[in-house]
Amino acid sequence: MTQENLKILGLDVSKSSVCACLLTSKPIQPRQFYYECPFYRFSASIEGIKALLELKPDIAVMEPTGVNYAKLWATHLARAGVEVRFVGHKELKNYRAHHLALPDKDDDADALALACYYFDYFDQLQRFIQIRQPIITHIRELVLRLAHLNRVQNPIVNRLRQDLTWQFPEVAFVESKRAKNSGQVPLLWGWLAGERSSNRYDNLYAKSVGLGLTDSVRHHAQRLCSIEREEFAIETELHELLSDSRFEVYRQVFQKFGFGSRLQAILLSQIYPLENYLDAEGLPEVQIRKGRRSGKPTKRHLSLRRFQKALGCAPTEQSSGDSHRKKVVGGSDLCRKALWQWVFTRIEVRRSRPKNEIALQLGAYLDAEKAAGKPVALVRSRVAAKAVRLLFRELVTAISG
Repeated sequence: MTQENLKILGLDVSKSSVCACLLTSKPIQPRQFYYECPFYRFSASIEGIKALLELKPDIAVMEPTGVNYAKLWATHLARAGVEVRFVGHKELKNYRAHHLALPDKDDDADALALACYYFDYFDQLQRFIQIRQPIITHIRELVLRLAHLNRVQNPIVNRLRQDLTWQFPEVAFVESKRAKNSGQVPLLWGWLAGERSSNRYDNLYAKSVGLGLTDSVRHHAQRLCSIEREEFAIETELHELLSDSRFEVYRQVFQKFGFGSRLQAILLSQIYPLENYLDAEGLPEVQIRKGRRSGKPTKRHLSLRRFQKALGCAPTEQSSGDSHRKKVVGGSDLCRKALWQWVFTRIEVRRSRPKNEIALQLGAYLDAEKAAGKPVALVRSRVAAKAVRLLFRELVTAISG
């Protein structure tokens, strides 16, 4: 089948519906075609899915709208044998505005732009977001679920501690955590919820100066226990998925950095397989170009740059006139935050540093930057960026030799 007779479906996904644009060729005048195109709208229902599939597209192009909205439509299309491609938000925005000169952003304009995008770039796979393998997609879903539970948990804990300061102040700021690899809820939350017994807390409560526990505190504790059980179930499933032989080499490298299981899962969900960042020979892609300022031949480490960007650690230059500065833009916020926390807990704390060359190198760099009086937040970000560069080098060596 040639490109001329393919039916391309541009699909703009909303919360409970989609706007679709079906093309067999790119319009000569997209802006004029926008006002004439018969756009389709389908609801997220049996009838909507059926009507969408009756269009019989060969390829569907959409934005990766979270892991929830787009998933429904992409899965049904894939099951029907339709190839699904994803276009990044930034790439689509620039393409719609600068290449097609479409009106202000709306669902119709996005759907048309997505369909046109395929005709311009169908043979340039790097312009589309890589389709993750099913196991990686599942790991990513679990990682995002853990992040969600953490966000849900924090305000409940804060509210609970505030109530305990006048109801049972002796335990208001006790750090109660679930034992590692244990499905048993934390002792304090379990005791408050009536799910675990504790002579220590019984005795403290009998002599407490507080005004007594209320049902509100018990309900909050029960919610926390439920979240803890869900977290444990997800962590158990993640542990089983990470045991897959495909990740063995990656995890060996992760161990050198002292990455915990959660961080390993987060990183794998973004970078696996590493071959996506390498050239056809399985080597890092490096180009030599003339430097814009120096005029001399300069190496451009393109694979490393893409790797850094995926993990949210690639600085982008933002200059104007005499102002020259760099700012991290794009990439995974989850990875960036997780790496920052790893620096804070594993590298900055000297007794927690892994006893190997990589950790010692990163630790020495961090100590030197702090001793020089650099802002702590900036130092941690720089250490995380340096760790990502080292991680890429170690992975390339381990996987490609």
